[in-house]
Amino acid sequence: MKKRAGYVLSLALVLSVFASLPAQAATTVSTTIVVPAGTEYDGKGQTFVANASTLGDGSQAEGQKPVFRLEAGATLKNVILGAPAADGVHCYGNCTISNVTWQDVGEDALTLKSSGTVNITGGGAYKAYDKVFQINAAGTINIKNFKANDIGKLVRQSGGTTYQVNMTLDSSDISNVKDSIFRTDSSISQGKITNTRYSNVPTLFKGFAPGKTSASGNTQY
Repeated sequence: MKKRAGYVLSLALVLSVFASLPAQAATTVSTTIVVPAGTEYDGKGQTFVANASTLGDGSQAEGQKPVFRLEAGATLKNVILGAPAADGVHCYGNCTISNVTWQDVGEDALTLKSSGTVNITGGGAYKAYDKVFQINAAGTINIKNFKANDIGKLVRQSGGTTYQVNMTLDSSDISNVKDSIFRTDSSISQGKITNTRYSNVPTLFKGFAPGKTSASGNTQY
């Protein structure tokens, strides 16, 4: 019993030491972090915030700069974007986003700047006054195991454009949306939502041509 009591005491001491350690401070980014083509940036769970004077204050003002710029084939993972987040993440072609959370979306969370496929798995986005994902070029955005709350739109194709954007949303949880999950003005864009929970969402799709959307296995709560 004495040995066990000593072990319990030692464990309690270790836990108390960890509890007393200060929380890891956020990293302030003054110049956009560029992730080169075909490489991976692992944030290891660290929080990043924008320097408001050099990248942007996270408002809806146009022309803000991204915290991260991903070149074609790059991966960003295990990152938390705090506030301000300026214009979040820019993807130039195919990119992979894994376990990235936007605590307070700035101008946008992520923008596809040139044609490609964006694969987003895990993570979440919160407090997006307007849209979360902005699509400024023809492409595909696949979203899975994602959570979003208090947003304007989850995905928005640039207004008035006619190129094709394909969106899939699967096994996610979307709540408190002002407008829609996916909005477009293109007659050829397509959207598919499967196995997703959603609450307080006025409409799933907006602006689509008939037959260009589908929703199955979803739960409204």
